[in-house]
Amino acid sequence: MRDLAKRDYYEVLGVDKSASDEELKRAYRRLARKYHPDVNKDDPQAEEKFKEINEAYGVLSDQKTRAEYDQFGHEGPTGQGFGGFDFSGFGGGFGDIFDMFFGGGGFGSSSRGRRPGPTRGSDMRYNLTISFEEAAFGTTKEIEITRNENCDECKGSGAAKGTQPETCPQCNGTGEISYAQNTAFGRFVNVRACDKCGGEGTIVKEPCNKCNGRKRIRKVKRISLNIPAGIDDGQAITLRGEGEAGERGGSSGDLYVYITVRPHTLFTRRGYDLHCDIPITFVQAALGAEIEVPTLEGKVKYKVPEGTQTGTIFRLRNQGIQRLRSTTRGDLFVRVNIEVPKRLKEKQKQLLRQFEKETAGKEYHEERKSFVDKMKDVFGV
Repeated sequence: MRDLAKRDYYEVLGVDKSASDEELKRAYRRLARKYHPDVNKDDPQAEEKFKEINEAYGVLSDQKTRAEYDQFGHEGPTGQGFGGFDFSGFGGGFGDIFDMFFGGGGFGSSSRGRRPGPTRGSDMRYNLTISFEEAAFGTTKEIEITRNENCDECKGSGAAKGTQPETCPQCNGTGEISYAQNTAFGRFVNVRACDKCGGEGTIVKEPCNKCNGRKRIRKVKRISLNIPAGIDDGQAITLRGEGEAGERGGSSGDLYVYITVRPHTLFTRRGYDLHCDIPITFVQAALGAEIEVPTLEGKVKYKVPEGTQTGTIFRLRNQGIQRLRSTTRGDLFVRVNIEVPKRLKEKQKQLLRQFEKETAGKEYHEERKSFVDKMKDVFGV
């Protein structure tokens, strides 16, 4: 008699009876991930659903048992059903799901035979402070770093001259020890680093006299660093292969030199443009004048036009910072601020009052006239 307590296996996996092997596998992986007990620790029903999904896939993933299920249902050809399957024999299905959660080493799997491969060296960081001018025009700096390098005595093997590291007898050179554990969900194969060789796969019986078997030694290295014109504060220069040495033939890491640029007394940098504030007198602003403007390469003359207002910005092309890997430059923006004189003598004050009377007409103060008109619109006075 058909077991009425069990759902149809196709229904459990949410597929049609005509589903292909790949469709079955996709459905199984999706559901197994959804109901895995380790992901649903607060759901007491997740474990039962997980078992049901595995049982359904265990039957339908095998062509022989799938055909028997299609013909005889849950009872099977012997009338004893399909229960009691070993989850480790699902053609990699459950192992794939285990990998999703634990990153490998799953049910029925083993990493024996996998020898430790080359390991790339670590990257390093160096902080370097330079002047504003050095950043603008480029420069060369000598820097000094301390890093791990392969021992030149043993060539990075850790073994004394004339000897070689020997294969670890405990892990047979794999660097790992695996052990099986049977659970309610199947057979786990756990893997850990070999404690005898520390995961190296080899043992050094006669250590190198220079590095004491550590394979690497600390060395001070002087490097000539070319800093390109136009580099900015916070940017980094990458020196490939100048980091820590790799292990077991691995490549060296990189050295990242991070640049800090000291502020300038006169200039502020924005991208490749420079900005500078220059004070001028009231007379220079009113009558116009030739003033001296500072640049990174010296002073230049600039004609301030008559009637210049405070806050006016003038643009000097190609007087900014050189662009990286280019010959073009940014611009220099000069903002003039009219400096109001202080501590005037009485005669000077009288002259200004006379000047005020002489320029009382609206044609002399267009901005003031515009402001007064706006005031009238707002307040009606």
